Amino acid sequence: MEVVKIENITRVYKVGQVETNALRGVNLTIENGEFTALVGPSGSGKTTLLQMIGCLDQPTTGRVFVDGKDVTALNRNQRADMRKGHIGFIFQFFALIPTLSAYENIEMPLLLNGQGPAERKSRVEELLQAVGLADRANNRPDQMSGGQQQRVAIARALAPKPALILADEPTANLDTANGEQVMEIMTRLNKETGVTFVFATHDPRVIKFARRVVTLRDGLIVNE
Repeated sequence: MEVVKIENITRVYKVGQVETNALRGVNLTIENGEFTALVGPSGSGKTTLLQMIGCLDQPTTGRVFVDGKDVTALNRNQRADMRKGHIGFIFQFFALIPTLSAYENIEMPLLLNGQGPAERKSRVEELLQAVGLADRANNRPDQMSGGQQQRVAIARALAPKPALILADEPTANLDTANGEQVMEIMTRLNKETGVTFVFATHDPRVIKFARRVVTLRDGLIVNE
């Protein structure tokens, strides 16, 4: 089953009279359960492509389907609903809420989705165990290492049971040991839950974990 289908998308950014072609006719299909890396040098278009899949940006031309829905036909509120219910995000800088504990950060998307207290508690505790942070439930981000913060971010992304997890340079701010540990956790959770992972990276530590590698250059897919 296709989780992502991209049909001949382009993305042109215009500043004044200057146009930049970030994507130039990209076609891509990602099946359920894949663990896929989008790779390429800075400016290749991989982050832009990730933003298209994540309903964070709209293509200039072409269509993007996520979980069977044409997201290019949706309005802003409908795209927000897609992000809330179908897509989990893992960011380079963790993007945790600094005043909340690990438990509360993971719980936040469940609160936004209107889940009840008992259901939230069960899911958060399950995810804290899954990422090895049950003993850190009450710690705020400033009381955790970078690797621990990224593990909280992984758990938060998985909390609403999305069809798809998108990660943008998930190890860029981690040392080698923590970066490896984060990728091992993501790989294990991909196998255990079946959720699809797509991540943009230029880090060889990350690329070696991928089961599929899609290479972009100058806004085009040049190799798989």
